[in-house]
Amino acid sequence: MSSLITEDEISHETELVWLETVVDLDYVRQSLDRLPTRRGKPAYHRDGRMVGYALLGPTAKPSRSSGTFRRRVFWLLPHDRDSEPDGLYAKGAPAEAVDPRTLVARVKGFKTERSEGGPPSSAMRALGITLPL
Repeated sequence: MSSLITEDEISHETELVWLETVVDLDYVRQSLDRLPTRRGKPAYHRDGRMVGYALLGPTAKPSRSSGTFRRRVFWLLPHDRDSEPDGLYAKGAPAEAVDPRTLVARVKGFKTERSEGGPPSSAMRALGITLPL
């Protein structure tokens, strides 16, 4: 979950790879998965779809016990807001969700008013922008 991801755990990231355009997504879910490699597209074993993943640099060390690397994976479930705008997450967002516009390598990302489904900030209201976008 994003609140449990520490800067140290993502300090070896070199790049985030997006598999689809995320600028229009209010949020993406993120997790630290144990993966066999530092780079490349990981296998995906959840419902829904993977929308991105992190690449690690050569200084990232594998786990001594499993030989795997902890890498971030970004994903959405079938009942998330992008697929069901009036569904479970019409307001609010899952605990592991962050606004994809706040994500870059080595930055864990943040929940925003947009990712939470509103209310819009005073600046957004002044510009006539309403949520969800």
